[in-house]
Amino acid sequence: MSKNRRTAIAVRSIGVASAAAALALGVAGNAFACNVADFSAGISCDHQTGKGNLVVHDTDGTRPVTITVKTDSGEQVATQEFDQGNDFTIAVPWTPGTHYVVLASVKGYFQDEQVTKGSTTVPSDACSAPTTAPPTTPPTTPPTTAPTTTPTTTPTTSASSTTSAPAVADTNAPSQAAGGSQNLAETGGGSNTGMIAGIAAALVAVGGGAVFALRRRNPARH
Repeated sequence: MSKNRRTAIAVRSIGVASAAAALALGVAGNAFACNVADFSAGISCDHQTGKGNLVVHDTDGTRPVTITVKTDSGEQVATQEFDQGNDFTIAVPWTPGTHYVVLASVKGYFQDEQVTKGSTTVPSDACSAPTTAPPTTPPTTPPTTAPTTTPTTTPTTSASSTTSAPAVADTNAPSQAAGGSQNLAETGGGSNTGMIAGIAAALVAVGGGAVFALRRRNPARH
């Protein structure tokens, strides 16, 4: 075999080996590159808050990762960026039967790719926060108090209405005579009344007789 032929065969073999190596490296690179297939999601009940915990798991370490949660109708429920860790937890409303669409984004690799691994449908079970009953306190019996009786108050009359005013002496009443006989207050008469009346009657009689005599004397003169 000539020298040129051997050289050509060697060069060809090196080229084939190089191409195979490049292909293997390319496949390996694609296999280890970050993609949405590295993500999975699941939902569970948080009994402390009564909401759902939607947990997204990533087997790759490329960060940051942005997780967006939407409903089937396209309404966005939550979005959050994570810089570290492999499990990303987002709180979502717990509505039985609701299916959440989980989208993952890694800058430089993919944008808003849907996570299809796992289940993001809310179970039909209820999820409610524990209710703490208020502490029960024994009923307190109010102290028994004696019934209050309202004292009956007797209306007090004033001294002026209950105490009779002292009688005022009648100054017009005649005083008793020295002999002890009592004067007659109603008539004004006393012990000398009869004598005075007799004198008065005598004087009237005398005056009447004098007038009668004068009248008889005067016609005789005429």
